[in-house]
Amino acid sequence: MFFAGSRYEKLGTYRVTRADGSTVIVTKLPLPLSSPVTGYYPRRAEQRLDLIAARYLRDATSFWRLCDANDAVVPDALAARALIGIPREGRS
Repeated sequence: MFFAGSRYEKLGTYRVTRADGSTVIVTKLPLPLSSPVTGYYPRRAEQRLDLIAARYLRDATSFWRLCDANDAVVPDALAARALIGIPREGRS
């Protein structure tokens, strides 16, 4: 269901019954990893996180590591920040 290397790849699923009685399968949420930062990047207006991740983490799909390093639950939470902490390489 998820691409290789995705942080959701090995988390597993469970069933939830919705208010209308239907059942859906959902993916467990990952706990944020504590990622010490090596420095900060001054994000420009509307600059995409995947481009920052590609530049500093060498993997555009690891933009979620930027979120974890900055205690942001969702990527949009970083949009209002002037500085984005860049996590150390090698952690995923």
